[in-house]
Amino acid sequence: MRLSDVYEPWERLISLVVLGKVLDVPEKNLLLRQLQYVSEEVGMGRYCWNAECRDCEVHYTRPGDPTEHVGLACRLRGFEGMRLTKLAPEVRHNLSDTLSRARKEAESDTAPPPKLPPAE
Repeated sequence: MRLSDVYEPWERLISLVVLGKVLDVPEKNLLLRQLQYVSEEVGMGRYCWNAECRDCEVHYTRPGDPTEHVGLACRLRGFEGMRLTKLAPEVRHNLSDTLSRARKEAESDTAPPPKLPPAE
């Protein structure tokens, strides 16, 4: 099986924020596949991939909506601006190495720029 057989067709990467870290994943795919794209460990996780085990449960928010939603990564499509705030233990374990290397979410654009030392 080729890697391209696993993913739905996509043209660009989108950014998700996972526990404060930014991950770039292929658009138009199930969230569990998107996470597998950035971490091979997800593909080796104990997931049923058909919504029976709940080992891929995530809590997330949408842009402009502070309400926390709950879903299964095997049934939910990740979208630009999605923020994952809580991960089931299996997902968290499979993403631990990836998250430790991922870049932190940028500070708010409204934050003042850092002060530079005076020029000598």
